Amino acid sequence: MNGLKTTMLLAALTALFMALGMTIGGRSGMVIALAIAIAMNIFTYWNADKIVLKMHNAIEVDANSHPQFYGLVSRLAQRAELPMPRVYIVDDANPNAFATGRNPDNAAVAATTGLLSMLTHDEIEGVMAHELAHVKNRDTLVMTMVATIAGAISMLANFGMFFRGDSRSAGLAGLLAVLVAPFAAMLVQMAISRSREYDADATGAAIAGNARGLASALAKIAGPAARIPNRTAARNPAAAQLYIAPLSLGGLFSTHPPTEDRIAALAMLGSAMEQPPRPAPGTRRDIPSPRRSALDPMRGD
Repeated sequence: MNGLKTTMLLAALTALFMALGMTIGGRSGMVIALAIAIAMNIFTYWNADKIVLKMHNAIEVDANSHPQFYGLVSRLAQRAELPMPRVYIVDDANPNAFATGRNPDNAAVAATTGLLSMLTHDEIEGVMAHELAHVKNRDTLVMTMVATIAGAISMLANFGMFFRGDSRSAGLAGLLAVLVAPFAAMLVQMAISRSREYDADATGAAIAGNARGLASALAKIAGPAARIPNRTAARNPAAAQLYIAPLSLGGLFSTHPPTEDRIAALAMLGSAMEQPPRPAPGTRRDIPSPRRSALDPMRGD
């Protein structure tokens, strides 16, 4: 169901891009817009990780330079049954982390220096398990492609402000398109990002073996992530959806679900994970032995 929803949202973005092209340039404009969308998707597919990592000036680390952090990611990748991703650190005070790559074999995960200095070992483990969950769920490529198409829609809308039709009706249609299209693209982009954060939280908790670390990490970094400026997102607003913590305190235009809702969902998941499994009805554990005392199960009659 989640895959179908994502496909529909991506199709909606592409259709919106083509409709904007048609409004601005007629049938030829629609064809050009479709060609641009296809070209951008192909380029993004092969270069998503390079684009994102270069955008952040991320530095790759290994077992020699950062043994504890690298070892933590390695252990989580083994638990998740994933290939070992490349590991990066971003020199940024904003406490955040992200994952990128077109598939698990070409994935990379990164954390900022602000996050690593603020959290405990268990909390960092919860955060990186969340990022590996995005890799396992194959979210990284989709989210990057959505951000690329949404950015292209905004760019095309700005272009259309200067090249609308001459007739009054065409001019009104063009004006409506350039005003509505970027807003609609932003809503579609947020819908994809928000829905996938809940899934990544749940999958990350399963990878880490508990939900407490991630819940505690989110409670710690939510406020600072919204207050401390993020240099990369300031230059490239589309990057905001990649992070584990939102860069604003919420509202309609937030790229993430409310942090308190995510923490509440993790608390419920944690309670379920900590309860011992109940035996299936009809098993021997459900049938009291006639040779055992109710007061002392180890004493015979």
